[in-house]
Amino acid sequence: MNAQDLKNSILQLAIKGKLVEQREEEGNASELIKQIKEEKEKLVQAGKIPKERKLQIIAEEEKVFDVPNNWQYVRVQDIASYITDYVANGSFATLKKNTKSFKTKNYALFVRTMDLTSNFIGECSYIDKASYDFLEKSKLFGGELILPNIGGSIGKAFIMPDLNMPMSLAPNSIMIKFLHPVMNKFFSYIIQSPYGATFLRDTKGGTATPKFSKTELRNMVILLPPLEEIIRIVAKIEELMPYVDKYDLAYSKVEKLNKKFPEDMQKSILQYAIQGNLVEQREEDGTAEDLYKQIQEEKKKLIKEGKIKKTKALPEITEDEIPFDIPENWKWVRLGDVFDIIMGQSPKGTSVFEGDGGIEFHQGKVYFGEDYLEYSNQSTNKPTKIVESDTVLLCVRAPVGILNITDRQICIGRGLCGIRTLAGMDSKFVMNSLRAFKYDFIRKATGTTFIAITAEVVKNQLFPLPPLAEQKRIVDKIEELLPYTIELVKKVD
Repeated sequence: MNAQDLKNSILQLAIKGKLVEQREEEGNASELIKQIKEEKEKLVQAGKIPKERKLQIIAEEEKVFDVPNNWQYVRVQDIASYITDYVANGSFATLKKNTKSFKTKNYALFVRTMDLTSNFIGECSYIDKASYDFLEKSKLFGGELILPNIGGSIGKAFIMPDLNMPMSLAPNSIMIKFLHPVMNKFFSYIIQSPYGATFLRDTKGGTATPKFSKTELRNMVILLPPLEEIIRIVAKIEELMPYVDKYDLAYSKVEKLNKKFPEDMQKSILQYAIQGNLVEQREEDGTAEDLYKQIQEEKKKLIKEGKIKKTKALPEITEDEIPFDIPENWKWVRLGDVFDIIMGQSPKGTSVFEGDGGIEFHQGKVYFGEDYLEYSNQSTNKPTKIVESDTVLLCVRAPVGILNITDRQICIGRGLCGIRTLAGMDSKFVMNSLRAFKYDFIRKATGTTFIAITAEVVKNQLFPLPPLAEQKRIVDKIEELLPYTIELVKKVD
């Protein structure tokens, strides 16, 4: 349950008569309704509010809650002193013609829907004296409940404070006032409750911009408690809301941790793997030094056969470069020493070819299924940067560090680097190990328009090399554990 769900539960209990106990000595709602009716009749006779149109009797299907013994179903018009919206005195064109608004302080505050915030007034707008007089019937005096009635602000509620200056209501809000100020607060909670949200959703009209009217608000059916219970309900809500806010902060922190935990767990698994802590070492596996010698022999053979190019010797690894300890039978190496590194290249002209059917060409993104361009034999430009199936692909520019493994022969462009394994090394082990070094690659990237890493960066990257048999056991363990982290991600989402 998040903070909004908790708030909704509190408000829903409040408007159903289940947040505080009922007390016999507080009387019943019918007494409050009678008092409101008498006061409204006085206001009508004094010409302060217009006489209201009679509303239909509340039908049984409109009574959705069980009624506490001393509560009563009413329509909002029955208990509000007045309900009105901005009185246009004509069209919006008339409004524009007869009013002037200002960003700097002027005679009166012009209360617009867009200015209403949790602290009530955000960036204020003002009108001059002539405009204020023109908006005679839209004046505010403080204490009114302001309900934005258009667009995304529907469902919000603001009690207008007395700001000790003239105020007038702009279009796109409804103002409502009750005989007792505490009833303004009580009704604002009704509007913000799930019941109020459902009412607004079901009654608002409009297509491009939803809107609800004061007529619909007048007809809204609510449960009314005695005045003393209203006071206790409002007090209880105001007592609980700070705890909801604290809960919201705590919940947000937990949510953040929950979302971060699966990713951190994946990183930890890969970090354990490259440090030799994910599976046990076995004497019968031999040593990485033996594997390293096999790789060097295979490289010499492939160079002699013209299948790979001879590369210049890389610098010796110094103690200062080594980031962490590895098992005794492992060996620190540079990528360029143990792999055939193939940096992608853009083709000359507009196309490349390979055979009659063309070849897939992947330019700037790591190979994923169908994300490719297929070039045919319309050009004499023979592709040279071809990687075979089971080659590890590293994205070397925008975005740097993403990895994948090919399942077929492709041609690669400048955004990719192929890492071809030798001497039977496990490509899945290589890919997962390099994922643990992603931020090393990003840190070493350079560029302005986009960042990229060079062939030198790739070839000189340090790599912890275990024996072949241990590589396969590490891959098996990673494939056993990673699905659990994926399930955690799904649960968080």
